[in-house]
Amino acid sequence: MAGFVDELALEEVVAFTSDLIRIDTTNRGGGDCRERPAAEYVAERLAAAGLEPLLLERTPGRTNVVARVAGTDPGADALLVHGHLDVVPAEAADWSVDPFSGEVRDGVVWGRGAVDMKNMDAMVLAVVRSWARAGVRPRRDVVLAFTADEEDSAVDGSGFLADHHPELFEGCTEGLSESGAFTLHTGAGPALYPIAAGERGTAWLKLTAHGTTGHGSKPHPANAVTRLAAAIARIGEHQWPVRLTGTVAACITELAALQGLTVDLRSRSFDLDTVLDKLGPAAALVRATVRNSANPTMLSAGYKINVVPGQAVAHVDGRVLPGGEEEFGRTLDELTGPHVDWEFHHREVALESPVDGPTYAVLRQAVERFDPDGRAVPFCMAGGTDAKQFSRLGITGYGFSPLKLPPGFDYWALFHGVDERVPVEALHFGVRVLDHALRAL
Repeated sequence: MAGFVDELALEEVVAFTSDLIRIDTTNRGGGDCRERPAAEYVAERLAAAGLEPLLLERTPGRTNVVARVAGTDPGADALLVHGHLDVVPAEAADWSVDPFSGEVRDGVVWGRGAVDMKNMDAMVLAVVRSWARAGVRPRRDVVLAFTADEEDSAVDGSGFLADHHPELFEGCTEGLSESGAFTLHTGAGPALYPIAAGERGTAWLKLTAHGTTGHGSKPHPANAVTRLAAAIARIGEHQWPVRLTGTVAACITELAALQGLTVDLRSRSFDLDTVLDKLGPAAALVRATVRNSANPTMLSAGYKINVVPGQAVAHVDGRVLPGGEEEFGRTLDELTGPHVDWEFHHREVALESPVDGPTYAVLRQAVERFDPDGRAVPFCMAGGTDAKQFSRLGITGYGFSPLKLPPGFDYWALFHGVDERVPVEALHFGVRVLDHALRAL
């Protein structure tokens, strides 16, 4: 299938990435963000391509953009392509460049959002505008969604769209978004392109310990702080059992085969740690997703040093594998004990998508067409994306924001990290691969 991406698209993806970085959409949580300027920028460029973008808000300034590209087959299921417009905070003093400069230096675009995920937003814009110039239409309708609030709770973004504007996603059965199809160099064998076909569920918890208020100078067995500290220590030290989901099992099997290893995941002699050691750097694709997890992150108690408080509060970042919800809840009951209550502060489902069907095959083929020496493999994300909210509409999600990265370029370290940046050539690769995949799907 011949490509339709023109030279202007390659120029535009760089310019759009840089421009979007310059629009500060820092999401500090608790509603402290304003995505509208970025949403207006996106909408203007979609409208110039002949589309009819809608700007939608739950909260003033927290703006989402949705548009539909009409396909040639009205009977085909629609495809959702989505990216978020907000970014996490950046401390300028820690960076080599102004994190909101969008500077292009030595073939690299610098700034917050360069990989998470204004680069993908720019790729989508560049692709659909190249289609408009060439008079190209995809086979199926492609719904574009540029969302607010992904870096917090998504209540102003994909959650709002899924709950209050489901009609805009009519016919959508599958979706593509962030955190997949980037190059992972392992030092042995071909470069890998992990395509996300699953996400652990989000289980952010609030723990509350109860005790008796009293004077700090006296014995106090019913101390809320002590009770909370004990529960937090148990949670932090707990070793969760290994649970291999279908996606993770497929990833391990494919990674092993690429290194000439034969593994039988059902054998009683199968030892995960031994296999992961043999996989070397590639083990990073599965190490965080073979178990549920719960990491204590916040503590709050008391108001004066000589007063024992009657209550102490902690927050825990929990992540749950597909099918692991019951085990997670049962384990938290045991670890918190009788004097500490726990509840969900924020909760979203775990996801798993087929890796043996036609959609994954198209995504794999698109990547390997433009890097014949690379190999696409499935993986499960340790965290989550807007795909969780869109799954409420029955949309199966894949992480697919393609980038061809040079050896030594630590993609994961730049997510929410210092000196976030993306090579220009990686953006060009992404536009070509995304164009091919969207038309082949």
